[in-house]
Amino acid sequence: MTTFVDRVELHVAAGNGGHGCASVHREKFKPLGGPDGGNGGRGGDVTLVVDQSVTTLLDYHHSPHRKATNGKPGEGGNRSGKDGTDLVLPVPDGTVVLDKSGNVLADLVGQGTTYIAAQGGRGGLGNAALASARRKAPGFALLGEPGDAQDIVLELKTVADVALVGYPSAGKSSLISVLSAAKPKIADYPFTTLVPNLGVVTAGATVYTIADVPGLIPGASQGRGLGLEFLRHVERCSVLVHVLDTATLESERDPLSDLDVIEAELKEYGGLENRPRLVVLNKVDIPDGQDLAEMVRPDLESRGYRVFEVSAVSRLGLKELSFALADIVAKARAAKPKEEATRVVIRPKAVDDAGFTVTQEEDGLFRVRGEKPERWVRQTDFNNDEAVGYLADRLNRLGVEEALMKAGARAGDGVAIGPEENAVVFDWEPTMAAGAEMLGRRGEDHRFEAPRPAAQRRRDRQAERDEADQEYEGFDPFA
Repeated sequence: MTTFVDRVELHVAAGNGGHGCASVHREKFKPLGGPDGGNGGRGGDVTLVVDQSVTTLLDYHHSPHRKATNGKPGEGGNRSGKDGTDLVLPVPDGTVVLDKSGNVLADLVGQGTTYIAAQGGRGGLGNAALASARRKAPGFALLGEPGDAQDIVLELKTVADVALVGYPSAGKSSLISVLSAAKPKIADYPFTTLVPNLGVVTAGATVYTIADVPGLIPGASQGRGLGLEFLRHVERCSVLVHVLDTATLESERDPLSDLDVIEAELKEYGGLENRPRLVVLNKVDIPDGQDLAEMVRPDLESRGYRVFEVSAVSRLGLKELSFALADIVAKARAAKPKEEATRVVIRPKAVDDAGFTVTQEEDGLFRVRGEKPERWVRQTDFNNDEAVGYLADRLNRLGVEEALMKAGARAGDGVAIGPEENAVVFDWEPTMAAGAEMLGRRGEDHRFEAPRPAAQRRRDRQAERDEADQEYEGFDPFA
């Protein structure tokens, strides 16, 4: 059963914004008390958060589809809808977020680091928020905006200071078990270690982490064996340690050839040329192993390597090795640039930036692209003539009509707003007549202008009383 997963494809979807409400306040003696439709709630975000208690992406391997909740629609009585609940997904430290094309979207390192993978949609405005001096009683509301949805790839790159690399059964797991408190699985057969093991080592005042990388064999960088799956785990390490088996039973292998093979795979993988390296000659507690170590040590030192002869069984040479690694790690940490507080950079838009573009395509269609026009289209209820008229007014005020004229558009030309796969297409008329003009002045409700029956009856009764009073004043009972 799979217990460790370091690469998954995740399908995330944020919540949709709730629709605004179109409502008119009604109570006794106030049949038309004005618009009181509330706004829709915001859709929930999908956020990735680094949690150091999480060490694997196994949960997302079994459940790759994650969705935040939608915002609630607005209601009458100026009641806004409830916002959707954000979905927080914990990921291990060192997780890299990529898109389907392999482009890096975020590199999540450090406890609490966050990345919004999908942003929730905005809630639509209710007709109470849309009311103005010119539009006293809107008979429409804006729709909620759909939330973002995308497919992302999560890759885990172990955050460790030291990486142990070498052939299977070279003794990496045994070495990490005696240097730290880690308890990896140990056995005398190839590919015993199927997942990277991580341990914490204390050497003097320096505390560092050490990881072994399993499955490196010839052709690992090309996908052979398990090496390609785990080579990414050495990318963040400050120092590489070649663990060479001096007691191998395979006649065609020796420490020097093993080193050449592993170095060739690391070079083929790329990006590790400048990392400091140490060589550990393991299993020198065996007589033949000690003899072989003494034979190859001069050749290794002539290549510029620092060589340590150790035994995970007798613990020979482990103290010297741990302090040497601590020294290299301390120097690497000191050489890193100090982290500065995050600065907020404000980049105001240019004065002549209209926020949209108008281009003419080969088939003569004019396409309008921009954040505001596309969002306004998504929030428009095209079954409501007044809402369409409101959209026309907004586009006109933004300057879309003027830009179309400058681009050479003529009455009857096709205009598309939005991307090719999801656009609203219409035949353009310079006046942008949308049909709402037939309702009278846009945004007004003629019901407010019509006489109210009850009020008319009161006025009629008052007129009758006034007329009776006038007749009574002119009446003389003694005449």
